[in-house]
Amino acid sequence: MLEIRWTEDGEARSARWRSANGSPPPARVVVADDRLAAATAYRLACEGTALLWRGDFPAARRLLRAMARRADRRPPRPAPSPDLAFHRHRQERARRASTLGRLLVPLDGDHAVPLPRAPDLRQACAEVYGPATGPSVTSLRELLGIAGAHEWRRKGIEVPALGARIHPHYGVFAPTRGEYVDLVARAPLAGRPDVAFDIGTGTGVLAAVLARRGVGRLVATDRDPRAVACARDNLRRLGLGDRAEVVCADLYPPGRAQLVVCNPPWLPAKPASPLDHAVYDPGGRMLRGFLDGLAGHLEPGGEGWLILSDLAEHLALRTRADLLAAFAAAGLRVVDRLQTRPGHPRARDDTDPLHAARTAEVTSLWRLTPAAR
Repeated sequence: MLEIRWTEDGEARSARWRSANGSPPPARVVVADDRLAAATAYRLACEGTALLWRGDFPAARRLLRAMARRADRRPPRPAPSPDLAFHRHRQERARRASTLGRLLVPLDGDHAVPLPRAPDLRQACAEVYGPATGPSVTSLRELLGIAGAHEWRRKGIEVPALGARIHPHYGVFAPTRGEYVDLVARAPLAGRPDVAFDIGTGTGVLAAVLARRGVGRLVATDRDPRAVACARDNLRRLGLGDRAEVVCADLYPPGRAQLVVCNPPWLPAKPASPLDHAVYDPGGRMLRGFLDGLAGHLEPGGEGWLILSDLAEHLALRTRADLLAAFAAAGLRVVDRLQTRPGHPRARDDTDPLHAARTAEVTSLWRLTPAAR
């Protein structure tokens, strides 16, 4: 168990350190309250000093927003190439997250926030941290993210292609970008497959779409236990629990299927935290693992569907030739390719440092089969 230590009222104190993204406890901690100016708070945080808040909870939220405005004043440095612009953007986002993450709040033994006018976040914290085991300290920024995720989990997200709501859990990629779900909903099915695999299922949304399209039995896999629990919860809510099995596995389950679907992380870069794994696939490990294992897990006449954005190509992180070569190396051929353009707000935000790449982005569903020998 990691601990955070600080001095308060002349006494040495400590508490359990809570961090869902694996951040280490800060080494320097000072106690702060409503009297602390935003400029001072931001300076201390930039220098690596964490601020343990003892004031009013709404004031802590206001301070965090003020610190964020200061962090956002730094204009992005120009970059001579798309890949360098991407890496600089990630470095800047990581620096910002680290700085803002140094505003801390206490949690009581039952996960209650012992600050004036604090909301009741006990259930939200229990969903992420598990049962309370005594007083602890966490980042206010993380706590607000946990609160927001709890609301998404409670209310769900409407998925038009499914005609139902999906309830994402904290740390599991939410299907807010519907274009990849729409591709799976309209791709032609060869008959009604008896068995399909959904590799890297996340919330279980693609498994649910396939089940609604008439696939007899689904086996969904994910290596993140949070995603496994989330997918099981969603499939149960949709009344599909008896037709869809969710297992904790790295890529493929045992056996073969007539259809194998995979929507891997789209960018071949190293995750900065455990929560990044839904977006970043270091070295393209999951993509290559899916491709290399596909032929051996397809029934004769079966298909693999790879759902993949070409954003990495526009950022010069991977070329189209690299992708096609990976298909060939895995003994696969392309039967067809369905494509669509994303409609998410970032594609229209010309202040985004990656705007040019996002504007050109296309999401594709590649229909793959084993190449004839």
